Amino acid sequence: MKSATPTILILGTRGIPAAHGGFETFAERLALFLVARGWKVGVYCQDEVERIDRRVRTETWKGIELIHVQVASKGPRATLEFDWQCVLDAARRPGVCLVLGYNGAVFLTWLRLMRRKIVTNMDGIEWRRPKWGMAARTWFWLNEWIGAWASHRLVADHPVIADHLATRRPRSAIATITYGADPVTAAPEEPVRALGLEPGRYLISIARIEPDNNILPIVEAFCGQKRDMKLVVLGTLSPDIPYHAAIRKAANASVVLPGAIYDQAAVKALRFHARAYLHGHTVGGTNPSLVEALAAGNMVIAHDNPYNRWTAGAAAIFFTDRQSCAERMQQALDDDALVKSCGAAARARADEAFRWDDVLLAYETEAYRLLGVSAAGAVPVDRPSPGAV
Repeated sequence: MKSATPTILILGTRGIPAAHGGFETFAERLALFLVARGWKVGVYCQDEVERIDRRVRTETWKGIELIHVQVASKGPRATLEFDWQCVLDAARRPGVCLVLGYNGAVFLTWLRLMRRKIVTNMDGIEWRRPKWGMAARTWFWLNEWIGAWASHRLVADHPVIADHLATRRPRSAIATITYGADPVTAAPEEPVRALGLEPGRYLISIARIEPDNNILPIVEAFCGQKRDMKLVVLGTLSPDIPYHAAIRKAANASVVLPGAIYDQAAVKALRFHARAYLHGHTVGGTNPSLVEALAAGNMVIAHDNPYNRWTAGAAAIFFTDRQSCAERMQQALDDDALVKSCGAAARARADEAFRWDDVLLAYETEAYRLLGVSAAGAVPVDRPSPGAV
């Protein structure tokens, strides 16, 4: 089945308009970009209901077909039910299937049997995360292999991820495409002051509150500092999770714990006015929050690993444990020239490697490739000269 209009279906997210995380934000950006360039775009959206009365319904939002799929389950089972129903529906539609993540990759075998073209963003190496038990790790490991072989093309968002995927598939099947971010050159101070903060007088962490993101060592390291400065930790803290309770116990009066903030304008302002951004992630590829910090001109204090070193480059100073984290924080608090030079390096790195237009064009090229169409005749995108905003 062929369509005169190039068509793409985006699976693997909770849906758009974006309200949950990096994949949803990316799906929204890509969908709007492709619609503006003449594509027909469908995005699957998860509707959690008590009782299923209409499994699939569609609506149009900004030229994008939103394909709502009802699920009546809860938790991980709801995600698997949603993924399976999306695959069943996508198998009946024309176009390329772009799958974001591989956690339900076992279902992609049905798309292959139905002769659908599949490109999968393989995300991070989920089975290596220490938070998962053996059963979950085994599930993720198996699905990573299935996703790698069921997909026609694989996308890695970081060179280290590409190296890992090359142990599953030939490099000729892998494209490396990073995440994108918009430059931030100004932001209002109101969201900062609403939390009792002074612009430039705080450090900030924006992450899921999990052990492999080093939030507890960051809080402990900061609480050992003597400067009149604050630390803001954005992220949900649940009272019934021991790790979250340990963070609350370790925090002193200088640590601000506002929970998760979903107002992106407020998050952007908090990031922009921070003296430095703290990034403790140890597992994953090109992390969206780190890329957004670079685009905001933040000095970065990051955990020392190949993912973060490649992404942040000269914009960051690195730590390995609580003691070295405290030392890096002290550098950031003491050295204005270092903060300024790292901030300039951050903007240069974002301009070099993480422009949205470059990212979205690369995905369009992959989709055209699976459609058997050359992208040479596609409408070019005007790219500002380096340094422009």
